[in-house]
Amino acid sequence: MTEPKSFEDALAALEAKVEELARGDVPLDRALAAFEEGLALYRTCHEMLDRAEQRVTKLVAATDGLKEEPFPVP
Repeated sequence: MTEPKSFEDALAALEAKVEELARGDVPLDRALAAFEEGLALYRTCHEMLDRAEQRVTKLVAATDGLKEEPFPVP
């Protein structure tokens, strides 16, 4: 499996693995391989989201200049 180039690609590939497994007609060895691939895709998506979250900051005017604050998460 090649590394997805974007979050959207990784998520689409993960959704395809989930659909494949949800059908229930996959032989056990293929199901295990699809599960492992899905787990790797999940980790890739999670890492991409973590990196994006770290980059999302808000610059706030302060008396001593600008400072970074974490982007508020609802």
